[in-house]
Amino acid sequence: MQVCTPEPLNPVFLQLGPLTIYWYGLIIATGAFLGLLIATRETERLGLKKDYMVDIVVYAIPAAIICARAYYVLFEWDRYAGGPWWKVFAVWEGGIAIHGGLIGAVLTAYLYTRAKKLSFWQMADIAAPSIILGQAIGRWGNFMNQEAHGGPVSESFYNNYMQYLPDFINQQMCIEGTVYHPTFLYESLWSIIGFILLLILRHKFDPRRGEVFLSYVIWYSIGRYFIEGMRTDSLYLFAEIRTAQFISIVLIVLSVILIIYRRKSGMADKYYSGKKVK
Repeated sequence: MQVCTPEPLNPVFLQLGPLTIYWYGLIIATGAFLGLLIATRETERLGLKKDYMVDIVVYAIPAAIICARAYYVLFEWDRYAGGPWWKVFAVWEGGIAIHGGLIGAVLTAYLYTRAKKLSFWQMADIAAPSIILGQAIGRWGNFMNQEAHGGPVSESFYNNYMQYLPDFINQQMCIEGTVYHPTFLYESLWSIIGFILLLILRHKFDPRRGEVFLSYVIWYSIGRYFIEGMRTDSLYLFAEIRTAQFISIVLIVLSVILIIYRRKSGMADKYYSGKKVK
């Protein structure tokens, strides 16, 4: 265990009288804005109205927040069962889950595309690089809050690896005199690599519709499975089974099955084809 002297960063970005703007919210908003910008440019490049993607994001964000909170409360129900009812909605106290947010966003996008007679898989492919980029940026919000970190690092790990990180990262990972694994950084780097790979897949390999999005699901789930095993704030499905790891395995298997099934059944056009709506 590496001992340190805590020098945490201020989680408040700006204080204007009673109004407090936190770095967490600013970073999340930045990730969402950049993701939307990239997605709308791709939407227009494919000859679609950019308003479609803007509408999906406008509807999906509140749905994602609600589902992310509901998902967290469901798996942490013992914490809320005996307390005030309003605590269930107290998002400002922390407690949202990415998998729950993704469920809400995907369901919203599916319903929207069905209503507009658009291809859900095409819109999902357009959004996939933006989603993983937003996750890469959003993890730095966890960094500012000193949350979503791993367990204590050993002295040898610190000397061999972490000492080469920028000082502000090591200082922020120093909590109550102990240095913790910056799992937010591991996941952020994994997501950035995924963002680059998805762009290469989309523009260089002309995949089938749905395969960019499903590749995102596979890539993110692989990284999340291993990183989740290092975290200290995991939700648990059963006594020794971490929920995020179980969901990651399920998503990987389902995504692989869907890719194989859609290819063999001839259901999916290529990404740049505009003939079918599936």
